[in-house]
Amino acid sequence: MRDETKCVRSGYKPKNGEPGVMPIVQSTTYVFDTAEEIGDLFNFPNAHMYSRFSNPTVDCVEKKIADLEGGVAAMCTSSGQMASMMSILNLCSAGDSFIAASAIYGGTVNLFAVTLQKLGIECIFIDQDADEAEINAKFKPNTKAVFGETLANPALSVFDIEKFAKIAHAHGVPLIIDNTFATPILCKPFDFGADIVVHSTTKYMDGHALQGGGVIVDGGRFDWNNGRFPEFTEPDESYHGFVYTEKFGPAAYIGKARMQLMRDYGAYPSANSAFLLNLGLETLAVRMERYCQNAMKVAEYLSTRDEIETVRYPGLKTDRYHGLAQKYLPAGCSGVISFDVRGGRDKAAKLMNAFRLACREVHVADIRTCVLHPASMTHRQLTDEQLVAAGINAGMVRFSCGLENVDDIIEDIDQALEKIK
Repeated sequence: MRDETKCVRSGYKPKNGEPGVMPIVQSTTYVFDTAEEIGDLFNFPNAHMYSRFSNPTVDCVEKKIADLEGGVAAMCTSSGQMASMMSILNLCSAGDSFIAASAIYGGTVNLFAVTLQKLGIECIFIDQDADEAEINAKFKPNTKAVFGETLANPALSVFDIEKFAKIAHAHGVPLIIDNTFATPILCKPFDFGADIVVHSTTKYMDGHALQGGGVIVDGGRFDWNNGRFPEFTEPDESYHGFVYTEKFGPAAYIGKARMQLMRDYGAYPSANSAFLLNLGLETLAVRMERYCQNAMKVAEYLSTRDEIETVRYPGLKTDRYHGLAQKYLPAGCSGVISFDVRGGRDKAAKLMNAFRLACREVHVADIRTCVLHPASMTHRQLTDEQLVAAGINAGMVRFSCGLENVDDIIEDIDQALEKIK
């Protein structure tokens, strides 16, 4: 099936006489005829036994997202941050390190640089535009993964997935890609060599600002038997000697994440949340097309305004990442635009307060147009050096085009810009 059809039909497969719409299984528990059946599930968990780590409704959504990304399995989480965190914890323990692009979401920077550091895991930040020799020099013997965003939030830089997949694999480690802004409709990282994909489903996948969520997708192609990941290939004593590569095969990464991390952390979404997420997924392909159309027109308009110093949108031919966008995002670059207001922080703050249609909120990738000032809001915890590394300056505004008529969006920008002259 093609993506538009997968959005609607993948995941839930009703049998004869069953509901046509995916039902909400609102239950924490599942009843079995014998004690032996439950015991067998602990030997090999091939059915639902407790909703702390699996649920039939959530399972359908996981299958849909895995299908859209071209992966072998997926696991939903309670937030995008938890998806990013578990994607690393599934590979790294105290004393390990991993590499991450510095131009990623500010919350992820703090998660990696502060919280994981407290757990004894080092994050080595790199400039994603550096040459291969410089990046290779950052690897250590204990480095276990590489992490980047397809489209960085809010720098709108495009990550060279193929380049980093080649580098990561040369060092025997997997490449993890945060594909939140692109979604599988605009980019499929597995096609370019990525091994794991994460999303904040709170954004475009949900699309309606209804509930938070995240997901991890396993590409199923990485060779865990390369000697660097014994926790996948040797018995897990916390789960009665379970060997994940033997039991789950190509889906060993998600199998381990579910039976080890989700079992203990319990950061699993509710059935109702998954039901709402599925409603968003059903229209994802249609919405992404319109988001991209609106954003392109808005970016072109912003480029004509003297009040705007720089427009960051890879769809523009003048953008420094346009070439990479043509390779990885030929169908569009999402609905998010970042631009720098002349006059810096003060002018940006005035512009923020001048919008009438655009909502001032700590959100992005919504059905409604929304706007945010990263330096004083989402990224305020970063140092000046970290802001620069993340591609952010004090005058940057992140503008997320919604699905309103694009002329209304542009008229709102026009009246707001007139007020800051």
